[in-house]
Amino acid sequence: MTADTHDDEHDRGLGYDLSTLTSRFAGVPAAINRRQLMGLFAGAGVLAVAGCGSSRDTTSSVPTTTASASATASTAAADCVAIPEETGGPYPAVGSNGPNVLAESGIVRSDIRSSFGASTAVAQGVPLTVKLTVQELARGCAAFAGAAIYLWHCDREGRYSLYSPGVTDQNYLRGVQAADKNGRVSFTSIFPAAYSGRWPHIHFEVYPSLAKATSAGSRLRTSQLALPKAACDLVYATAGYEQSVQNLAQTSLERDMVFSDGYAQQLATMSGSGKKGMTAELVVRV
Repeated sequence: MTADTHDDEHDRGLGYDLSTLTSRFAGVPAAINRRQLMGLFAGAGVLAVAGCGSSRDTTSSVPTTTASASATASTAAADCVAIPEETGGPYPAVGSNGPNVLAESGIVRSDIRSSFGASTAVAQGVPLTVKLTVQELARGCAAFAGAAIYLWHCDREGRYSLYSPGVTDQNYLRGVQAADKNGRVSFTSIFPAAYSGRWPHIHFEVYPSLAKATSAGSRLRTSQLALPKAACDLVYATAGYEQSVQNLAQTSLERDMVFSDGYAQQLATMSGSGKKGMTAELVVRV
């Protein structure tokens, strides 16, 4: 397997796919797919983020938007729906198919750009801060204090540490954080590449506690964050991301094997600039 060739769709087999589909559509009529279901809850908001994902920003920064307090509260109540379950891909490093980075001392950290332990490499690329807010469905989407997030993604060259040729001895771009009292976690990283066959994305798993995460215990949800096209265009115009320009042009959110059935709950809100750094934010409901 080359550094820019991945198979996120088939890595866990038919059994996993069937179970994922079953859990995703439990209680939902067969005639309603996930895109339609999100439309019922998100309404015009779905169209807004979809438009953000397909537009090209020719400025040096990604604009941010705000909403009124009443509109935000109304939208939050309507959107109290679990983030979709997705494949963890072929490179999770949770012990299911090789290395288990969660058991290593040093995995709990906010800055995931460097390797830790005996490894020394630092991932290069445009700075990216990933801010996730975890909410608990069972409590009406209240903040899930103490929940833990394990987050990982590829580097600027499209390689996954511990798996891809050239970085099998590195463990960068992987880390665990516990949510604060407001359910928030933050990771300091770099903007990932667009590799062949996939839309630019970030993997993450949600655990009920830090102890569960670091022991690879029962997880609550595995999902992926999608990066908007406007942000990708800005970052990929910088040095080092040349291959990502070509790969991004060959796919879209609508054709991506993970996001093609709807990405309203997975498309990050972006701010920042292509050179100085970006911030991606997402609410994760479990």
